[in-house]
Amino acid sequence: MLMAIDVGNTQIVVGLFADGGAGVGSGDLVHHWRVATHSTFTADEFALQLSQLLALEGLDLGAVSGTAVACVVPPLRLALREVIGRRLPGPSVILEHGVRTGMPVLVDNPREVGADRIADAVAAYERYGGPTIVVDFGTATNFEVVSERGEYVGGVLFPGLEVSLNALSARAAMLPRVDIAPPRTVLGKNTVEQLQAGVFYGYGALVEGVCARIVAEVGPATVVATGGLAPLVLGASPVIDHYEPWLTLYGLRAIYDRNQADD
Repeated sequence: MLMAIDVGNTQIVVGLFADGGAGVGSGDLVHHWRVATHSTFTADEFALQLSQLLALEGLDLGAVSGTAVACVVPPLRLALREVIGRRLPGPSVILEHGVRTGMPVLVDNPREVGADRIADAVAAYERYGGPTIVVDFGTATNFEVVSERGEYVGGVLFPGLEVSLNALSARAAMLPRVDIAPPRTVLGKNTVEQLQAGVFYGYGALVEGVCARIVAEVGPATVVATGGLAPLVLGASPVIDHYEPWLTLYGLRAIYDRNQADD
């Protein structure tokens, strides 16, 4: 089975793909987990967490025959490499500059583009073709744009929902921290509802506005939402065509397959 690991700044998403007729991880996504990121994890702690997640489904690390990783937290990259080397001896792909993705990255410095963003773009194009816009609601709100020919042509970065709310409550003494939830109406009748309306409708309008400007440059595009916070604003963004919570995992599987096929 292929284990795909997406290490983000706030959360780690782990998925397990069944082995299909075409080889390791060519089957369905059969298990997935989402846990908090701890940037101080050692290799042993990381291995323990992976073992415990697998144990929830009656599995162990021996069930893993291949590994694909995207990591945007530098302190955890060394720990992940050690885990793969010691505990997951099968073929592995760590998505970084130089790894074959099958997607040209047409930006000034391709090294600056996060591994998760490339995985999202690869999966979106594989599933929906192009032009495609991926909106990833995570620590940051990322927009990734893929051309009709399957090229990564650029993106947009914006502070994420939680980051914005946390910054506001930290800087405004009278404003409380609130749960992110859809409000009853646009016009809030109290401070909590007003903050929730600002996040829900504000980020919905952000998605609509940015996507409209992107479409003006690249033409009509399919809009795909992903990320742990996406469900909180889907109802406020009618421009979103598809919601795929495990998009990054599918991108990692596709990149893993391409690198194994080219070996």
